[in-house]
Amino acid sequence: MPEFASSGPILDGSVTLVIPAHNESANIAGVIHGCRQTLPALAQDWQIILVDDGSQDGTATVAAEAVGDAARFRVIRHDRKLGYGITVGDGLRAATSDYVGFMDGDGQFDPADLVGLANLMRGADLVAGWRKRRADPRYRLVIAGVFNVLVRVVYRVQFRDVDCGLKLMRRRVLEAAAPLLARSALLNTELYFKSQRSGMRIVQAPVGHQPRVAGVRSGARLIPILRAIRDLIWLRLRLARRWRAPSVAVPESS
Repeated sequence: MPEFASSGPILDGSVTLVIPAHNESANIAGVIHGCRQTLPALAQDWQIILVDDGSQDGTATVAAEAVGDAARFRVIRHDRKLGYGITVGDGLRAATSDYVGFMDGDGQFDPADLVGLANLMRGADLVAGWRKRRADPRYRLVIAGVFNVLVRVVYRVQFRDVDCGLKLMRRRVLEAAAPLLARSALLNTELYFKSQRSGMRIVQAPVGHQPRVAGVRSGARLIPILRAIRDLIWLRLRLARRWRAPSVAVPESS
């Protein structure tokens, strides 16, 4: 964990961190503790929104105990598992702060990397991480590589590691991106696509990625892979029919 500067918060407003989680009771306490150490360096006014996607192992209870301060913590619960896109989207829609970020709840990201993202916000509207060394099995790396190529071709989004689950953005990004349509991990692609089309300033930063040490890894099965390919085309068609880039006046960097 790096030492944080004592000159004051990095951001000039409030921040909310959305954490999607499904059956992550073995990992979530460590994630929350890391966030509690990091978020005060970002903003004086900060909050964590945990979106519990149908967990059956007490994930939300473990997270609440780890936070300690109820005023800093909010839980959104799904009665059944609805998937990554809906889960993150529900958290983003519930946030009312000036800045909103999201980070996976499986412990593979270090919350301290949010500091690096926040330091880039002065000249950006969306700051997204890219994994310097993705700590996943080789077959997942192959799948991710194919997915990123498809995204570049279909969406004309020329960024690396599009589906990295660590991002920080200004509120105007969410306002320009509304309504969020993706129901899967394509939410990341949707945010890139809409931000790019809206003239938002997008910056990427390298972040660490740790092996999963507990819990069950999702994805990489045949049916979800085929579904993701189907959704990639479906979302692009919906975006063409149902969304137009707003006229957004983006202020110059101060």
